[in-house]
Amino acid sequence: MAIKSYSIRIDSALLDRLHYVAGYEGRSANSQILVLIRNCVERYEDKHGPIEIDSKPSIVKPPRKK
Repeated sequence: MAIKSYSIRIDSALLDRLHYVAGYEGRSANSQILVLIRNCVERYEDKHGPIEIDSKPSIVKPPRKK
């Protein structure tokens, strides 16, 4: 599994809160973000089934909840 870097823009107040929560959980901010992403993907797959990743990545825009 390749490790990729990804930059995000985040306002300082939210970043401070992320650092607080991560520290409370005994994680770095980066590790906390990975936990949140994994939880999000897991909830999605629980509801919609496994995400199939093929050799050609494509952008899929599922309908948004109303």
